[in-house]
Amino acid sequence: MAHSSSQDHRRGRMPLSRRRSRRREALIFLAFTIPNLTLIALFTYRPLLSNVYYSTLQWNMGSPTARFVGFGNYVRWFSDPHSWNYLRITAIFTIATVGGTILIGLLIATVLNQKLRGRNVARAVVFAPYVLSGVAIGLVWMFMFDPQFGVIAPVIRAFGMTPPNWYNSPGWALVMVIIVYIWKHLGYAAVVYLAGLQIVPRDLLEAAALDGAGKWRTFRSITLPLLSPMTFFLLVTVTLSSMQSFDMIHAMTRGGPVDGTTTLMYQIYREGFVTGRAGYSATVATILFLLLLGFTLLQMRFLERKVHYS
Repeated sequence: MAHSSSQDHRRGRMPLSRRRSRRREALIFLAFTIPNLTLIALFTYRPLLSNVYYSTLQWNMGSPTARFVGFGNYVRWFSDPHSWNYLRITAIFTIATVGGTILIGLLIATVLNQKLRGRNVARAVVFAPYVLSGVAIGLVWMFMFDPQFGVIAPVIRAFGMTPPNWYNSPGWALVMVIIVYIWKHLGYAAVVYLAGLQIVPRDLLEAAALDGAGKWRTFRSITLPLLSPMTFFLLVTVTLSSMQSFDMIHAMTRGGPVDGTTTLMYQIYREGFVTGRAGYSATVATILFLLLLGFTLLQMRFLERKVHYS
């Protein structure tokens, strides 16, 4: 027996008690993991695969039958000039909202990071719009932008300018929605940047001040590089949120005027729930998913290397 045990030891066989312990740990791991994986598969991957399948069908919601058309819906989307216009509007909306949210959020975070009276109240006020309903915010701002009864038109007239016709001009309607989106989400960006500003090492800032560096030079050379993880995080999350924005557009403009605020996300809603073309709506949703996936991978591929994590 002793000879057999010594042979098992020399051969590298694991003792029975350790093998039982490893097996028990594996069972516990599976017991905690399988329910989560099951939920993810049911509520994430299954709907995604179902949507891809529906995109290959010519299927109207009012019809009990569906006809397989393969890539016909995709060919139709790419050959439709309206689709490219919706893609252009989505790109303008995304670039403007992402840039505005991050830049204004950084500015507000820098101000709130100073030792000011009532800064805790100011932080709560800045963050509050982010947790409010997008539909409610859209309705409130819709009345504020009203040319007759809104509060914005008198402010513009006070500076000697004529208020634009927000609701009849496609360009100004898009600007209006962009402004409201940035106002709602800048508190989120400010809180993320504020968390980063509070962990910037003070000794680095003091050393830069002793070396004669001004505030702008210190901010550009020290603070901004140390905030690069927050900037990268915001670029990814705000881009995803912006490209999927729907509630405020629906509440304020219904995609108009003249499709001036119809993004790809709003096209999905219109095709699926207004015209009832569920198969074509699934096609647009698949295209939007591929765009989101592509932008995320590109950001992680080319921007993450510039992030300073230490």
